[in-house]
Amino acid sequence: MRHGKKVNHLGRTSSHRKAMLSNMAASLILHKRINTTLAKAKALRGYVEPLINRSKDDSTHSRRMVFSYLQNKEAVTTLFREVSVKVASRPGGYTRILKTGNRLGDNAEMCMMELVDFNENMLAAKEAPKARTTRRSRGSKEKAGVVKESKPAAKAPKAPQAADEAKAADTPAEESTDSKE
Repeated sequence: MRHGKKVNHLGRTSSHRKAMLSNMAASLILHKRINTTLAKAKALRGYVEPLINRSKDDSTHSRRMVFSYLQNKEAVTTLFREVSVKVASRPGGYTRILKTGNRLGDNAEMCMMELVDFNENMLAAKEAPKARTTRRSRGSKEKAGVVKESKPAAKAPKAPQAADEAKAADTPAEESTDSKE
């Protein structure tokens, strides 16, 4: 019986699963975003978030412990230099899983997993929130007898602009001869 055993084996042996999660975690740290199945992403979240949390303390022991999981020097360096700086104030939840639909071949549920503080599009959207407006029913002004007046379009004289452009075209040629002398 499997009482209390909540590890998703992902149809792999223990050594294969550990190697796969290690490779996926290194790819996530290096590239900041990966595409994978939902089941693998959920398993990876439980694998990589403790490593990111450990990277906040930049000590030799922490680096060696993270390297024992990742087995990739570049990933460890990136984790401690770039990622840990951005997540220093965050108490947890370093990854985000965005579902992208089903895979054509086997209909597996696919997703994109990314590091939260490295998505520039979502950070830009969060920094510039929309101005809040009050909700009004459509006919409330018309019922009250107030009719919205339309503003007349500003008309600019077209003929003087054309004359000014013609003068401007002649002027630089005359000025250029004066500046040479």
